[in-house]
Amino acid sequence: MPMIVLCLVQFMLVLDDTVVNVALPSIRDELGFSASGLPWVVNAYFLAFGGLLLLCGRMADLLGRRRVFLIGVALFGVASLACGLAQEPWQLVVGRFVQGAGSAMAGPAAMSMITLLYPGPEERARALAIWGGIAALGGTSGLVLSGALTDLVSWRWIFLINLPVVAVALASVPRLVPESRAPGRRRLDVPGAVLVTGAAVSLVYGLLRSGETGWSDPLVIGAVVLSAVLAVAFLVAESRAAAPLVPGSFLASRTRTVANGATLLFSMAMYAMSFLLMIQVQTALGYSPLLAGVAYLPYGAGILAGMWLSSRISLRIGMRWALLLAFLVNIAGLLLLSGLAAGDSYAAHVLPGMLILSVGNGLSLPAMAVAAVDGTTEEDAGLGSALFTSVQQIGGAVGVAALAVMGYSGGLTAGALCVAFGAVLVVVLLPSRARSEGHRRRHLRRPASPGR
Repeated sequence: MPMIVLCLVQFMLVLDDTVVNVALPSIRDELGFSASGLPWVVNAYFLAFGGLLLLCGRMADLLGRRRVFLIGVALFGVASLACGLAQEPWQLVVGRFVQGAGSAMAGPAAMSMITLLYPGPEERARALAIWGGIAALGGTSGLVLSGALTDLVSWRWIFLINLPVVAVALASVPRLVPESRAPGRRRLDVPGAVLVTGAAVSLVYGLLRSGETGWSDPLVIGAVVLSAVLAVAFLVAESRAAAPLVPGSFLASRTRTVANGATLLFSMAMYAMSFLLMIQVQTALGYSPLLAGVAYLPYGAGILAGMWLSSRISLRIGMRWALLLAFLVNIAGLLLLSGLAAGDSYAAHVLPGMLILSVGNGLSLPAMAVAAVDGTTEEDAGLGSALFTSVQQIGGAVGVAALAVMGYSGGLTAGALCVAFGAVLVVVLLPSRARSEGHRRRHLRRPASPGR
């Protein structure tokens, strides 16, 4: 039962990544958004979500994962109500920013709770496979749900539909999931928190703005440079802090480092593919936004099939070779889809590549998640989950900003090269016995009692 509730919340959070895309024209017409202001209905969410993930993940470790999760879900619910009732453009943008902040609190805390609820390698692999499958369904179904609600009822219901899920989570999680936090009494590293949040917000803002104005925009250059300066200052501050926000021992794990590097490259390719394919299906095949969303439904089925296979393959042949197989399947799907042109048919030129790519996604996501939280305990499970999610978001923003400008075919081909580089990274650097080593480390440490 805890797994069901936490996955339901994750479905809701991921749904809101994409749910506004189809509804943007209706939102613009009713609230009177300007051309420059409308993208911030999307960008405000990603700016808060991507910028606050690391801070909120570490807060969950130190202050209590269940507590931070419940605060985040409540904040997300209040913001969803505000978005659904918005009468002015600024009200919706502020509501979306607060939604992103609530999601940054709830998402990593939920994933870290699942990581601790299922500590064994086999059960953790299966739990994260289910978790990833539900998240992927949220991303693909958001396009269909948004189109259906906008056409049949009102765009406001894409936000108001969150409220029953919020109510169920707030009522059930305190009874189903015990509290957990890092052992000992620790204070939050405030200077580190300020620096890493500033670096993340600056980077995400620069990447989002580059998609609108290009890389020559002084604000884009300034934001990226500021992010780099703050990141260096963060590393210096962490090296001198008595209780750093990101302990050096956490970064010493080669398995987690390689997993996050491969996830960055994978996310660049997949976010760019999703963006480009949605446009190409509408322009090359002449689909309406709603029909284009429906055309994505087989993608969700393929992801579920891949998720079902993922844990079984990882446990049989090991993490390294499972990820290599998954990445090769993704490369084949990207290259197959890259040939889609005007006049092509959905059944012959979209569906085969989409199914292959979706199965590759389903094989990849759980394996990367398991590797990214390898060896984490009650001390740092929230940090591991937050870093993994941050890498996904930043990789996605980089992919859309850098690969989408190459055009449809060029962008998907470049995405395939990113995944290929990720495969090389995995084969060369990922420890061959990562799974068993992470499992052994967990059992060598004395676990802290839950509910501390």
